[in-house]
This record gives sequence, C-alpha cells and structure tokens, in this order.
Amino acid sequence: MNKTIGILAHVDAGKTTFAEQLLYHTKSIRQRGRVDNQDAFLDSHQIEKERGITVFADQAKFSYNGPTYYLIDTPGHADFSPEMERAIQVMDYAIVILSAVEGVEGHTETVWQLLQKHQVPVFFFINKTDREGADPERVLEEIQANLTGDVCDVTASLTEGDMNEDLIEFLAERDETLLNRYMDTGYDGELWLQTMKRMIRENRLSVSSSGSALKDIGVLDFFEKVDELTETSYDEKGLFAGLVHKIRYDESGSRVTYMKCTNGALSVRDIVTYGAEESRKSEKVNQLRLYNGSEYEQVDRVEAGELFAVVGLSEASIGEGVGEFKESSSYEMVPTLKSKVLFNSSMPVKEVLHSFRQLDAEDPSLQVVWDEVFQTIYIHVMGAIQLEVLEQVVNDRFGFKVEFAEPEILYMETIDTAVNGYGHFEPLKHYAEVHLKLEPGERGSGITFENVCHTNNLSIGHQNLIMHHIFERHHHGLLTGSPLTDVKITLLTGRAHNKHTSGGDFREATYRAIRQGIEKAQNIVLEPFYNFKIKVDLDSMGRVLADVEKAHGTFNPPETVGDKAIITGKAPVATFKNYNMELVSFTHGKGVMSLRFEGYDRCHNEDDVISKIDYDKNADPEYTSTSIFCTKGKGYKVPWDEAEEAMHVEKK
Repeated sequence: MNKTIGILAHVDAGKTTFAEQLLYHTKSIRQRGRVDNQDAFLDSHQIEKERGITVFADQAKFSYNGPTYYLIDTPGHADFSPEMERAIQVMDYAIVILSAVEGVEGHTETVWQLLQKHQVPVFFFINKTDREGADPERVLEEIQANLTGDVCDVTASLTEGDMNEDLIEFLAERDETLLNRYMDTGYDGELWLQTMKRMIRENRLSVSSSGSALKDIGVLDFFEKVDELTETSYDEKGLFAGLVHKIRYDESGSRVTYMKCTNGALSVRDIVTYGAEESRKSEKVNQLRLYNGSEYEQVDRVEAGELFAVVGLSEASIGEGVGEFKESSSYEMVPTLKSKVLFNSSMPVKEVLHSFRQLDAEDPSLQVVWDEVFQTIYIHVMGAIQLEVLEQVVNDRFGFKVEFAEPEILYMETIDTAVNGYGHFEPLKHYAEVHLKLEPGERGSGITFENVCHTNNLSIGHQNLIMHHIFERHHHGLLTGSPLTDVKITLLTGRAHNKHTSGGDFREATYRAIRQGIEKAQNIVLEPFYNFKIKVDLDSMGRVLADVEKAHGTFNPPETVGDKAIITGKAPVATFKNYNMELVSFTHGKGVMSLRFEGYDRCHNEDDVISKIDYDKNADPEYTSTSIFCTKGKGYKVPWDEAEEAMHVEKK
C-alpha cells in the first residue's frame, strides 16, 4: 500500500523538526538534523539552510508496518504558498502542525481551507508542549472554534485499537450506524475502528494529538495512530494516469517532471500522452526516478499511489494530467503583485529570459511576461521574501545577478457595456475579417467564448482558429494596459478568401476586433481583493473596524466568542497587504489575521491608478484597433472609429 502524507504548518510551528523525528524513527535517516544547525534532511537547498525556512516542497520515502510512505514537507511562509498548494493536490492525508503556544495562526487557516478545497483528510499535531506557555487543550479548542468541530484528541485515547468512553461516544454522535449499535448492544472495538478510518478518509473527522518534536515527545506515538487510521486503494491494473505536481531542472539541465501515479503503472520507454485534447502530445519515458530528499534511485517501473519523477517529457506542466488523467488543477494561491526584473545591460536579454522561463516552468505562479517593445521582463510574486529568494536562486543556478523593482499591484481591466467589435486584416495577398460581440462577464469568470457563426460564412477550421487566437494571449485594456478579464466573447461572423487567407491572418483580425470593441465600451479598472478574518480582544474591535473602512474595505457584523471579536470582510490588496504588521503592533501580538485572495473587483481609486500608470493606448503597437484594408493592390489603415462602416460582411 502506498500512502502520500503531507506536513503543513504556519511558519515556525516546528514542521521540519517534526519531519526529522519521523524520518529518524522510521529509519529513513540515521541522524536527526535541525533547522538551526542547517542539516535538516528535507531542507537540503542552501537557501533553506541559510534562511532557516522551507522554500521548496521536497519529499522523502520510507516503509513502516508494511505500507510505503511518501512524505512531503511543504513551505510554511505565505510567500511560498503556491508551492505548498501544488503539493497538496497529490496528498492522500495531511498532518497540520500547530504550536501549543501560538495556536491557530493566520496561515494555519489558509492551510486548512486549501486542504478542504482539495478534500485532503487532516491529522493535527499540537507541537512545542515543552515550551513555557504551552496549552494544548486551549489550542484544541481553537481548532474546534476556527477550523472544525469534528476533531477528536487521541493523545491518550487510542491504544492498539482500544478507545476510551469519550472517544467512543464522540464517534457514535457522528455516525448513525454506530449510534444505533451503541444503543442496542454497546461498543464493538473493530466496528468503531473501521468506522473511524472511513470517517477520516471521507473527511468527516479529524484527529489531534500533542507533543514536542524538538524533545521527541509523542511523535512516534502520533505517527503510529496515523499509520493505523489511514488507508489507500489504488488500481494498479488499469490504464496509466498521473498528475504533475512539480517541475525541476537537474544539474545536467534535464527537465524533471514530478508526478503521482493515480492509476495503473508506468515503465521506462513507455509512451505517454498529455496536453489539451486538440493538441495532445506523445513522448517517451527515458528515465523513472524515486526521490528521497535530494537523492534518487532509478527504477524501471512505478505503480499506482507512488510519487516519482520522469525524464523525457519536454512540455508537461504543473497541474496537468498525464495519460488517462484528463483533468487539470486550479489554484487559489494567486500572486497579486508584479515586479520588473533588473539586470546588467551587458547581459544578453534572451539569456536572462531563458533562465526565467525555466523558473516559470518550475513555479507557474511567476507568470513571466516578456515585453518585446521595452525589452523588459516582469514576474508575478506573492511578496518581498520571495523576491529575495529569487535573487539568490538566479545567482546560484544561472551565474548572474538580478534585482527586482519594488513590487506593484497587479491590476486588470474589464468592460461595463456590451459592444460589437470588428477587425479586418487585408494587406496585399492576405485576407481575414472577424465580427465579435463583447459582453461583461461575471466576476472571476475570465475570458469566456461562445460561437454563433454559421458555417456558410466561415469554415469550422477558421472558427476554431479565431477561438484559439482569443485565448492564446492576454488582451490589454485601454485604461492601464492591464490584462482584460471577465468578458464573454461571442463569434458572430467573419470572412475568409479562398486564395489569399493564410496563416496568421485571423490572428490579426481577431486581435483588432477585440481592441476595436473595447474602444467603444465603457472600460473599468479592477484590483485584487483579500478576504480577511481578524481575531482580536473586544477592546480592539473598534480600532479594527475603523481601519477596515479607512482601507476602503467592507466587513460583516462582528462575532463575539468569549472575550474575543472575530471580524470578517473584504479589502483591497493595495491598502491591506501590510496591515498584519500594524495589527500585531497595536494588539501587542495578540491579534490574529488570515488573508485569502478573494478575486478582482472595481478599483477603489481608479483615477489615481490610471494617472500613475500613464498608459498610452496609441503607443502600444501590438494591441492596435486599426484595421487594414486593400485597394488597387495597396494596403491602407482604417482607424477603429471608421472601421465598422468599412467591413465587408453585413453586420449582425
């Protein structure tokens, strides 16, 4: 049986120390490392050693009581949350570490929400019980109040399948079959144990225990309970299916694709397929690797439930299914900041870009953008710590130095009115015309597409080309040049020429149709928002509510739990991204805040943003709204406000 267990926590909760003890007790390592000694097994990168934090999600492999375990140690710092979320998608179970002193912290709630989204069952380990001020019972109450009420403490309740009365009744209250059996004939140890395992697997129950990873108290006892209460069932005989969760480039420059086999088996030299249905790619597996920390062994075959890496896949991307796994993953941890890459002018810009393309494959949240006009590279980031790490990564791996400009908010644009857009591209010996309808979409919908074009007007092939060109890149808005989003685009009609329409013509006509449409629309700027949850003493509630209003946020009616106020709401990233430091200051460390990306909505200071960015829509040659027509063998330009009347196809 193969089991993948992830370890997650708020930064400094003791996650990596817990992993070291676990690996030692399961004989995966001979000597326990420590973060402060820079010798932790799963913090093998020099950056992690120097900073004392986990940056990359690395894995270890060991066997215990029969099953083979794959252990993933994930980053705890919020700046590296995308790395953590990508690892979650391949976990069978998760262990969430909390400090017995600090309890449920802001990032703990984010971790919990992500695990719920991906339906990963959770075990809690309340760590650092040896520290002054430790109160595991209080932390358990915080878990019940802030995360889930369906959690039971098994520190002393479960020994070789035997349960105490509290646990017996706790489970019976949550399962009708157990309750009826309990009322009729009393407790049945095996039935209770099997039901408990099923409830955990179905994510209806979480289990908690406590101890000290640093002092090696309770770690092995806890894992024995994890071992007893977890099970997996993978089909090793079906067709191969896998899910990519990580990309790395090894020292030789080979692209290494990490994935989980969710069904069937895979062997060296097998041919695997991946990618979108219309552009499916087939490649041969050249090498299979099983990683344990930074080391690996080559194997000839892997089976369902195993975490492994493939050499030979040139384009498979993170979150993509391989073989019979056809779905792709979506992520909530989305950067809301962007930064310009600054490098020495003597460096060939294409070489710098190539290096950042590699980093982009390894971390898709970077969304590396190349501005051809200004010869500039931009990246998307979570925060300042991530930029500091990236500087060191680039220097260590690629041998040159970069710096980053001060991070800026990532704005987007949309339209507020429905319009038709027209694009025509007809220089000599070329021809394409596209008519589109552009309508405001729901918030968070991105760009959506509908096709009502008749095949009498355009062939299916040309219609598919137009759809492809709509989605092949970001389209810029007019106010700030930010990406266009939340727009429904409908293909109305168009025209091709039997002789003169060639590759790229419909791309040009489609781009012009979109741009011509938004020239006529009411355009608005969107900014990113956080969902926040703040927990403070009652006497700090008024200050927090005033601060939220000052930050142009909104809040729900506050809740009171004991002597604490819980305030939830929504606020712009621009005004709220540094509020945690202010909260900690005036509450003297007692205030707790969790932030979660909510999505985009109307910008609270649109005029200021437009003025600051100072985007000139007419100086953006790649996003022109001007159509090209031809007469007497010579092409000529028609500006957007005259193009509609010049179109060849009758308007709908």
